[in-house]
Amino acid sequence: MEEKVDVLTIGAGAGAYPGAFRLAKAGKKVIMVDEKGVISGNCLAEGCVPSKSIRQAASFYRYFKKSHEFGIFAKDLTCDYKKITEYKNGVQNLRYAQHAQELKEAETNLVLIKGTAYFIDEHRVKVLTDKGEKVFYADSIIIASGAKPFVLPIEGSQYCITSTDIYKLNPPIDYLPKSIIILGAGYISLETATIFNELGSKVTVIQRSNRVLTEMDETFAKKLYGMIDPNIDVKLGTKLIKIQKSTNNYSVFYEQNGQQMQAKADLVMMAFGRVPVIPEGADKLGLEITKKGIVSRPSMQTNIKHIYSSGDINGKSMLFHSATRQSLVAANNILANNTPIDYMDYSCVPNSVFTFPEAAFVGILPSQAKAMGIDIIETSFDLSFDAKAQILTEAKGEIRQFYDAKSLKLIGAWIIGEDASTLIGELGVLIQQGAKLKDVAEYANQHPSTAEGISKASRKLL
Repeated sequence: MEEKVDVLTIGAGAGAYPGAFRLAKAGKKVIMVDEKGVISGNCLAEGCVPSKSIRQAASFYRYFKKSHEFGIFAKDLTCDYKKITEYKNGVQNLRYAQHAQELKEAETNLVLIKGTAYFIDEHRVKVLTDKGEKVFYADSIIIASGAKPFVLPIEGSQYCITSTDIYKLNPPIDYLPKSIIILGAGYISLETATIFNELGSKVTVIQRSNRVLTEMDETFAKKLYGMIDPNIDVKLGTKLIKIQKSTNNYSVFYEQNGQQMQAKADLVMMAFGRVPVIPEGADKLGLEITKKGIVSRPSMQTNIKHIYSSGDINGKSMLFHSATRQSLVAANNILANNTPIDYMDYSCVPNSVFTFPEAAFVGILPSQAKAMGIDIIETSFDLSFDAKAQILTEAKGEIRQFYDAKSLKLIGAWIIGEDASTLIGELGVLIQQGAKLKDVAEYANQHPSTAEGISKASRKLL
């Protein structure tokens, strides 16, 4: 029997649930369908929250080790990775419980169903659950089915773990490997590499191209790479051949500079990015689908105006906070009877890399400005002169800002060093609000805090 609803979301992560709550509050009957049967998607299940929980534990360990140099803590510090995993699990479980409470307190016309969604046509979706099959007719549909790790089809790929095996709830990797090889050098790779390095693993990164973070501004990537612990063995310009399993470890065979090489480790992690999870039947609807995902406009509408593509599934900005905003854009346009009244602005969405040191950027950076024909003026503040960074024994890195040479508007920025992921939000708001050099320079930021460097950098140009 078919059930009529106003809105159905495929997925219950950030690309769906913030918008679903808004729609329900406005009186719409909303069904969320998710294979996990819980709110929050991959970020909480196997991504940003658990990975940053482990990073935080590694950060504690790093700080205590460095503090020994000042005689503050004892020398023989050890860490228990199993306890770190339990701490991570605890954070995940807490957030799952909070999301469940949110759902419980939500409008009665919002229901989450654990199941798998299949498109029948542009309005009808079949949902397979443990209790059987249901069919829904939805006036509007938000596709927010997310993404999953990409596995390179290479000999021995079955021996590789992915980030999921480390960060998921109750993960199979609940021990610290003595050595690990990470294939790829994107942000997930480098974050994991620096975390395990801090905790004591011998880490090797094998990358195809001649640089790391190939999706990011080259100068930014080089600066960050230059500050990463050289104890991490990064091999650039390689070609993977195969992975082999032996009794005690794994071997990765690759070519570099025309020579065949071999690296051995206790674990091999494949980190070549993520690919969209396209719901079955979506390809038969006439939707625009590329390798990156289901194409959506700034209104989050696909080429079928009552079907929306939000979050990782569209491949535009694969970040939780971006997906949250995208889902709200979709909800606002659904409330306007699928007439665009709200639009997603990707230009001010901050991106962070939670390595040691951490780094972040927002807006238009030099390589993009050059391609766009924008002349820029840049300025920076060296964090080695920052009081808070000195207090935290992390006095290295920089805050760098980029201004349009004609208008003197702030158009981009990056931060490499302490508090980068926190400070970048302030710079993002300044860009979004069209702040000019004088506006940035005149703000009195808190002392002592690394935020002081934002106005200090701009004052260099006045």
